[in-house]
Amino acid sequence: MSYYAGEYDVIVIGAGHAGCESALAAARMGCNTLLVTINLDMVAFMPCNPSIGGPAKGHVVKEIDALGGEMGRNIDKTYIQMRMLNTGKGPAVHALRAQADKFLYQQVMKETIEQTENLTLRQGMVEELIVEDGVCKGVITKTGATYFGKAVVLTTGTYLRGKIIMGELMYESGPNNQQPSLKLSESLREQGFELVRFKTGTPPRVHKDSIDFDKTESQPGDEKPKFFSFETTEGPKEEQLPCWLTYTTGDTHQIINDNLSRAPMFSGAIEGTGPRYCPSIEDKIVRFADKPKHQIFLEPEGRYTSEYYVQGLSTSMPEDVQLSILRSITGLERVEMMRTGYAIEYDAVVPTQLKPSLETKRVEGLFTAGQINGTSGYEEAAGQGIMAGINAARKVQNREPVILDRSQGYIGVLIDDLVTKGTNEPYRLLTSRAEYRLLLRNDNADLRLTDLGYEIGLIKQDRYDRFCLKKQQIEDEIQRLTTTKVRPEEPVQQMLEEAGTVKLNNAVELSTLLRRPEITYAHIASICPAETPLPEDVKEQVEIQIKYAGYIEKQLQQVERLRKMEKKRIPEGVPFMDIHGIAMEARQKLNQIQPISIGQASRISGVTPADISILLVYLENAQQMKEKNKQAAQARIATEQEQS
Repeated sequence: MSYYAGEYDVIVIGAGHAGCESALAAARMGCNTLLVTINLDMVAFMPCNPSIGGPAKGHVVKEIDALGGEMGRNIDKTYIQMRMLNTGKGPAVHALRAQADKFLYQQVMKETIEQTENLTLRQGMVEELIVEDGVCKGVITKTGATYFGKAVVLTTGTYLRGKIIMGELMYESGPNNQQPSLKLSESLREQGFELVRFKTGTPPRVHKDSIDFDKTESQPGDEKPKFFSFETTEGPKEEQLPCWLTYTTGDTHQIINDNLSRAPMFSGAIEGTGPRYCPSIEDKIVRFADKPKHQIFLEPEGRYTSEYYVQGLSTSMPEDVQLSILRSITGLERVEMMRTGYAIEYDAVVPTQLKPSLETKRVEGLFTAGQINGTSGYEEAAGQGIMAGINAARKVQNREPVILDRSQGYIGVLIDDLVTKGTNEPYRLLTSRAEYRLLLRNDNADLRLTDLGYEIGLIKQDRYDRFCLKKQQIEDEIQRLTTTKVRPEEPVQQMLEEAGTVKLNNAVELSTLLRRPEITYAHIASICPAETPLPEDVKEQVEIQIKYAGYIEKQLQQVERLRKMEKKRIPEGVPFMDIHGIAMEARQKLNQIQPISIGQASRISGVTPADISILLVYLENAQQMKEKNKQAAQARIATEQEQS
């Protein structure tokens, strides 16, 4: 028997990384929000690697923070190691990565949710959507609790019909032996949604005291760590913990090859498609048979646990084989396995059934975010989560959705890829997916998105004031360096010589000097410091913006051309199948995706420039016909009025 359990503006199903961001965003925007999760002890749980950030993913966390989300603040409070990756390369691919205390991360996020105004956290298994006349009106749980809402966000992760696979052993389960969600998939299918079966996996965990660290290489954190959140000024007081690098051996590869018949990936036991960019160790050994060894990172799962995560050893081999594999790795010869690795299969929604706002096309008021949309990774989930929460709230408030384009953020790239191209495997965000990555840097996420976060209502006034001050300081310093000249005097010449660059013959602007590869902002400050000492992040921005000005300008010109395409909107209801000049494949794709702009239409796989040209002609003719009909109607009304 079902019973009335309450009414809310926004209901969020699932309290993983997508659900947390979604619920917090909606609540902070003033919506009475319900967050329902299968197990309250699993809020913001990290079922796989105990870390946040990395290439492209770290960019997303910074963007979430700039929009007013929580992931950046939370990891800054709970990290055990912070490290900037790719520092030997250009700023476009610099990426911040934090090793998390996964248990503390959960605890602090749950506490934040519990203390947030307008937000109710409740345990329950949602099994059915309430849909009337194509509009989602609420949800029903396993116990019969019926919650009504004006918008519903599904963030179910890998729980939909989850199945754990470990060698010959298979059983229904969510991640980490949690209850799976078995009936919600059926409810989605009843509404006409197309679902696919995906797979992901996780490695074993081992006991710290059974590792021979002397045989491994230490990977320490940065001496002066940077942070994900604009608001963070200092991290935890405790000393950072190192990770450790080791390698597989010839014995490792032999054990895996000898047991491929017992590997579910090769025996046909696994139906779902796995992530290309995060393969299992058995897949790596088979695909890269020429490689004598593979990197393995040993990562602490927290400050007060002995569990270590074996990064790079994701596997669904039988338990006895996993132990043999572990003990064949350098430094793990006597290791004790605490948890077995496994693969998990789950249902996901085909993401081309979504609008760019992450609202579903089939059911109004229903949004989806996270791994249910076919992505992998906590950061990709959280990025979708905050956008789904924002747009669910704006739907309730009768406001237009917020849609990030590909030039505004990696979140925009992620969502556009999903809803425009779809994915035939768990999608992972990479820097190479962003055509404007010089603009979408780790260091400038606040400059790109804080204004939008403030406009949405998720950035508070005091933070916005500090952001405006930073922006003004950057502009003023760039102006100073552009208008201040230095002459070829002794201190200047000495600095240039020490920096290993050519001395001056004539007076030049400081900005011209800074463009030299050998010269940093610190060099400039040593000969001509600013009147008032500047924060490090301001100096960093000044240096990057001046050094890369030419490249940035070129990308901005490309973005402007893109924006013109995005501004050419496609009205709803265009009969794509009837536009006979367009190739049949393109008509089918356009009809399936229902793009909202010419820009989005041009990015659909199978749609050619010729198809776009014909579509533009069709839309122009349709607009002219609409205007002609409008004028005819106005003339007819005028005639009727005269006759009466």
